[in-house]
Amino acid sequence: MPGLVQRDFSVYEDGVKQTIRLFTSDPFPLSAAVIVDTGMSDTALRKVNQTFAALQGAFSSFDELALYTYSNTVRKATDFTAINPRLDGVLQQIKQERGATGGVPVVGGPINSGPTINGLPADQSRGVANTPTRTSHVLNDAILAAALDLGKRDPTRRKLVFIISDGQELGSTASYNDVLKVLLSRNIAVYAVAVDAAAIPGVRTVEKIHLPRFGTSNILPKYVSATAGQLFPEFSRPAIESAYAELTREARNQYTIGYMTRATPSSSYRTVDVRIDQAGLKVYAKDGYYPLPPGR
Repeated sequence: MPGLVQRDFSVYEDGVKQTIRLFTSDPFPLSAAVIVDTGMSDTALRKVNQTFAALQGAFSSFDELALYTYSNTVRKATDFTAINPRLDGVLQQIKQERGATGGVPVVGGPINSGPTINGLPADQSRGVANTPTRTSHVLNDAILAAALDLGKRDPTRRKLVFIISDGQELGSTASYNDVLKVLLSRNIAVYAVAVDAAAIPGVRTVEKIHLPRFGTSNILPKYVSATAGQLFPEFSRPAIESAYAELTREARNQYTIGYMTRATPSSSYRTVDVRIDQAGLKVYAKDGYYPLPPGR
């Protein structure tokens, strides 16, 4: 919503009104950690792989990107760099990756039982080992790795995690709460293109309520809502490509409001309430943050 000025806004920290000392609507260059979920279905991943040209085109020459992929483990494909031929080469390598093909592991029956004699294993001393491979989908770990790297980037840049995923989490070492604390202490927003099973038509902005049919296993809405990002659920390749441009536009063009908080070090969460003195408008801002110790 263009045309708003400083006096239209009020900011409260832990319920106490603050004096606004910085106000601007100027666009900021982006430091973006782009995370591609290679553990989604193979059909969805192939569709995403065909959108990488549009992904690069959504960023400007002033932005910097780092690329990560994850499924069972997290891989950092490239460190932060401007759009250049080397980045294009890395994206072409990611295109070769294949997603999950689905299906249920075979843990019994004639296909997996081996030879038998009178219904018993031919080698009874060994028996039959039915141990399907455990699969993981370490979304929390991927966002944490990206957030820790983003925390080291120039503080004058707007920092965001840009994740293309089905939103499923399984087997991460880091918990959601642990990762969220890192994001909020380093002023990092999460923007997500939700694909495959996580794409629900008509849901564009995540409200601070439970979203029906998203289910508890899709945690993208939680990250987006808590960090004041945006969610773009898209099924088709053209829609995914359009989402890239809209996402970077939303991330770059925002009102930036600053105030001086009390200087006491603290590990406790501080709430932030941004209000607008204009009827019919809704504010999207993070709910709070964790202050970093001095010098961090």
